[in-house]
Amino acid sequence: MSTTVDSDLTVAWDITVDDAPVALSARGDLVAVAGAEGTVRVLDAAMGAEVGALELPSGALSVELAPDAGHLAVTGPLEYALWRRADGRTTVREPGAWSAAAAWADPGRVAVASGRRALVLDADGEELWRTDPAASTVTDLAWLRQGRRLAVAAYGAVHGHERHTPKPVVTYPYVGSHLALAVAPTGKWICSGNQDASIHIWRTRDGSELTMSGYSEKVSRLAFDDTGFWLAADGAPDVTVWDFSGKGPAGTAPRSLRCHETVTALAWRPGNGGHLASGSADGTVALWYATAGRPQQRLSPARELPADGAAVAALTWAGPHLLIAAYRDGRVRAYGVPSRTAL
Repeated sequence: MSTTVDSDLTVAWDITVDDAPVALSARGDLVAVAGAEGTVRVLDAAMGAEVGALELPSGALSVELAPDAGHLAVTGPLEYALWRRADGRTTVREPGAWSAAAAWADPGRVAVASGRRALVLDADGEELWRTDPAASTVTDLAWLRQGRRLAVAAYGAVHGHERHTPKPVVTYPYVGSHLALAVAPTGKWICSGNQDASIHIWRTRDGSELTMSGYSEKVSRLAFDDTGFWLAADGAPDVTVWDFSGKGPAGTAPRSLRCHETVTALAWRPGNGGHLASGSADGTVALWYATAGRPQQRLSPARELPADGAAVAALTWAGPHLLIAAYRDGRVRAYGVPSRTAL
């Protein structure tokens, strides 16, 4: 039974997993929760009931459901695994290399980081092709051009690979360590969050670039909304939201969202309403009209769910009306959120 937590917000379900969550993914009617020790639970999004499970021996770093929710990829320090919904089959590969991220191009193809390479696999784990080694460990990857090009981030550059082309067809250089990669849904922009407390941006059309510096901390979380016009980033107590409409953010200032001392999670609500959820180390979850106001304006939360013990480990939306929050103590909670016209 659901319970009211803040005005007309409700808790649709609340469970505890036997591991410390590190990542969430939601697609279709499923939510996947990955834990630090490698426990992965696949849940029914509406009810929270378990529909599948798998283990990654070395622990988990990321988890990604396929667009049709028929398959799942999970990566870890020494291996990666694929899970098939139809029969629960799990395929574990152990290349002995750091695997920090996975990204689905479509229901049938997934890219996984594997040490200094990216591997592209079919949904059952068979390798289709691999990139040549990068200069250092691959830290993140993303698809653009409807899955026709793979962006691979490693120290010193983001490389773009076309299908079955091990050597990059384009290179976007930047001397520094990339911690997070975000590609606009429009394919117009590639952004990296960096160890040197900056965001670096490339326009894919001509390779022109821009650096936003001055953050007080490393930038390890980046997220575009569905329109591709707004980019949210951590890197300071404030969440910054940059406007990428028109010619992009050059010469502009971001909106600042002030609520947390340490940001631990960001997730845009599906659609074009400009609604953002953020989580913090003190367990607070905030909901924002993140694109309201003017550049340089500091915004306050539309709603703030009070701290409830452990830090927020991850946030994701299971459709526009269900926000899933995972906490470091193992709790996973689904919040029912009002219509898109209100928070």
